[in-house]
Amino acid sequence: MSRATAVRAVLALVVLAVSGWLLATRPPRLGLDLRGGTQIVLETRDGEFAKADAVTTDEALEVLRRRVDELGVAEPTLARSGERRIIVELPGVTEPAEAVRVIGRTAQLTFRPVLGVAPEQPAPSAGPSAPAQATPEEIVLPSEDGQPLRLGPAVLSGQQVDGAAASLGQFGGWQVDLDFRGTGGEAWRKLTGTAACAPAGDPARRVAIVLDREVISSPQVNADVVCEAGISGGRTQITGSFTEAEAKDLALLVRAGGLPVPVEVIEQRTVGPSLGKAAIDASATAAVLGMIATILFIIAVYRIVGGVAAIALIFYGLISYASLLAIGATLTLPGLAGFVLAIGMALDANVLIFERAREEYAGGGTRRSLRTALRSGFANAWSAIADSNVTTLLAAGLLFFFASGPVRGFGVTLSIGVVTSMFTALVLTRVLASPLVNARWLARRPQWSGLGGIGWVRQKLEARDPDVMGRRRLWLGLSVAAVVLALAGVGARGLNFGVEFTGGRLVEYAASAPVPVDEARAAVQSAGLDRAVVNASGDGNISVRAGDFDDATEAGVRSALAGASGGDVQRLRDEKIGPTLGSELRRNAVIALAVALIAQLAYLAVRFRWQWGAATVLAMLHDVLLLIGVFAWLGRPIDGVFLAALLTVIGYSVNDSVVTFDRIREMARATNNRRIPFARLANTGCLQTVPRTVNTGLGAVFILAALAVLGGDSLVDFALALLIGIAVGTYSSVFVAAPLAVVFESRPGGLVAQHGRLEPHTAAAEAP
Repeated sequence: MSRATAVRAVLALVVLAVSGWLLATRPPRLGLDLRGGTQIVLETRDGEFAKADAVTTDEALEVLRRRVDELGVAEPTLARSGERRIIVELPGVTEPAEAVRVIGRTAQLTFRPVLGVAPEQPAPSAGPSAPAQATPEEIVLPSEDGQPLRLGPAVLSGQQVDGAAASLGQFGGWQVDLDFRGTGGEAWRKLTGTAACAPAGDPARRVAIVLDREVISSPQVNADVVCEAGISGGRTQITGSFTEAEAKDLALLVRAGGLPVPVEVIEQRTVGPSLGKAAIDASATAAVLGMIATILFIIAVYRIVGGVAAIALIFYGLISYASLLAIGATLTLPGLAGFVLAIGMALDANVLIFERAREEYAGGGTRRSLRTALRSGFANAWSAIADSNVTTLLAAGLLFFFASGPVRGFGVTLSIGVVTSMFTALVLTRVLASPLVNARWLARRPQWSGLGGIGWVRQKLEARDPDVMGRRRLWLGLSVAAVVLALAGVGARGLNFGVEFTGGRLVEYAASAPVPVDEARAAVQSAGLDRAVVNASGDGNISVRAGDFDDATEAGVRSALAGASGGDVQRLRDEKIGPTLGSELRRNAVIALAVALIAQLAYLAVRFRWQWGAATVLAMLHDVLLLIGVFAWLGRPIDGVFLAALLTVIGYSVNDSVVTFDRIREMARATNNRRIPFARLANTGCLQTVPRTVNTGLGAVFILAALAVLGGDSLVDFALALLIGIAVGTYSSVFVAAPLAVVFESRPGGLVAQHGRLEPHTAAAEAP
């Protein structure tokens, strides 16, 4: 065993051991769409005393964290997204109204002296949050009984309160007991001492306790309090007409502290745990069946080394899943789907290596050996593996930086999948396969290895030698027609934007019996949602999407659907998204696609020729437009999951074209670009990479087909988008990208202009 082989073996054992330890000791962290719960997105606004920025948003996040802890939610997640946005995830909370009401309040608590009664004024249109200003130092607010009071500057704030608890007072009413800290006790003594100097019955003898510019209590200082002496001891009570729930909520807000800036709820999603369980079961079943089909396929094609690749594929799944546990990633539904998809795509590197090893063995002459062929396969495939995986990582990075929520989870899992696939192919597969190809019994039976022939598909293509580039105008014309048809679908039918883009509310129900879509639509309209988009499936699932509607209307919709179904109706999912988030998602989608085009073109221009990079990017744009057009014609939703699939298609499309151009580049270098027409080189390069494209595509198709069939409504659109993307991506690498490269190279500055005219492809042309 060579030193390099020993190092690879030790590295593989260490990685597998660490992965096994992580799997045994760390439980998975499931997202809300798998576990059930509520996600609330808050956005900070400029307040009276502070501007909304990253610093004040972080301060608000810490206050919200204390409030959520007080609510008793198990394993909540709070994170800042961008400069002014806070994402709050509450697992297990499926009735979020109370949580939204508590955590969304500004809760700026102040204690102010009462200066007197203000003249009667018309009520401000903005309510208590927009009080009249008497002077720059005074404000006018109505007391708890509606009397307008002139209030002086705040003497105490909620930050000086050490503790708060709801309790029953002497006369049976609920009150909130406060304990001050630091300078709070002395400030309270001075405030009450000043108020005690006013005569009994004078409004100035009162102290106003203000929460979010609303006077919740304005008690009068007792007659036994001495002027200027005040109430000492650092304790007081907030009394009023509180119910038990109101007193406990007020105590919670006081304990947690006030927000430095106001916040606004711009998105709310509620997912029932039954949906999560169904998604997990469907994804797990699809993963097992898809992986079995993929393993059988690769063994049938590559035999013994295919079996090695199948073992490496299993280890790939374990390592990548352990990596997710190691970084504490939250598994979401799109993320889980991305993990399942990456299992199929993990074949790509192994297929590239095996196909190059087959070529080396077939061209080795009398001195050929499996050992030399496999070593050359790893060396020759390295360039294509590196370039294709870097382009996929670019797409995954865009998902992470420009998307939000579950789509970011997809970017994380896809990135880990790409890195892990390179490790398993270049290290693990080599460690397992090298001893086998060195065995004498296999050297006497090279066909058993899977490397002893170039494969049936390659043999047929070389025998027929089709002239693909000679008909490039036909292929490009067909592609243009397909793009026009796709754009016509967008223009004629429009795009069915999901609630993430349009704003509004989406509620999904499960009825005990299937309800025809016409009856479901009539029931929803009878509840007051005349313009709602209603979809019904044959298994009793009903989705209702409309502009923002309140909980009372939602309850009416649920009741009407229960009447239409003749049984119970359960709410599975509830999403509320404001138009601000919708416009942001639209903007981020455009930015992500634009940055993808620029980043891919820049990388390919450095690694290849700019003409090839331009051809690759145009082919990718062709694939994106076709996918969007198909979804427009089918009326399928354009939502966050579709965006994840779309950016994945970008990575897959470029990946496929890169492998093809890598082969063309290798052939061009070998022939010095002069003796053979470029069209011939492009044609031969495409034909030689078809087996890799077919085998890799089928590996992913097995997984996606299982997701489409078994995944249900939650995964079928995702799988459908990627199936379409794989089909058009496979087509475009041969019939769009390569023909465009031939056209571009015939222009001034191209290879043909530099080294001779563009010669037609003929059967007599010299082969590289």
